[in-house]
Amino acid sequence: MGQIFRRSTNSISKVSIFGAVFIIAALLWLGAMLDRSSYNTQAFVPREQPVQFSHKHHSGDEGIDCRYCHTSVESEAFAGIPPTKTCMNCHSQIWSQSPYLEPVRESFKNDQPITWTRVHDLPDYVYFNHSIHVNKGVGCSTCHGRVDLMPLVYQTESLQMEWCLACHREPERFIRPREEVFNMEWEPPANQIEEGQRRVKEYNILAPDVLTSCSTCHR
Repeated sequence: MGQIFRRSTNSISKVSIFGAVFIIAALLWLGAMLDRSSYNTQAFVPREQPVQFSHKHHSGDEGIDCRYCHTSVESEAFAGIPPTKTCMNCHSQIWSQSPYLEPVRESFKNDQPITWTRVHDLPDYVYFNHSIHVNKGVGCSTCHGRVDLMPLVYQTESLQMEWCLACHREPERFIRPREEVFNMEWEPPANQIEEGQRRVKEYNILAPDVLTSCSTCHR
């Protein structure tokens, strides 16, 4: 019986097999990059708000402490969104006639809360407690970035599980003194690992095998 395929077919089949492997690997790599990209995570995308509230002006320029508006950040799971009355504490006297603040005045007048656009929005199956992190020495800027420099707030991190696990596996890299938690300008010292390890013990932070347990974040 004569040969059906030419000998060159062997080379073509080998190239096709190896080519398919590289193509599949490239597609997997592309998928992983897309999953981590701002297109998917919405990181570095400023969010428009019903009132163009500038954290840069209030926190950065005026030096208003985070806790003035986010009153429950030290004691509750949710940091808290300020009621309109908090805004009117100042703006009943300052810029009280500004057209930009008309939605604030209307909200206060009608006793209807402003519907803010959430920026850092974790999935419903993720449990995150602000007070635990704050009281264990995790600074605001560690997760939220330099909010005091943002006219419009945006995510600076992916908020994906691998990002959370990086801290839970090595908390000593991120823990700061509790008195510096709300200091946006704080930078880790040269001996951060040594200081962090000391604070991990001082603040009674659980071991990485507990922090990385599924039930810690998924309840």
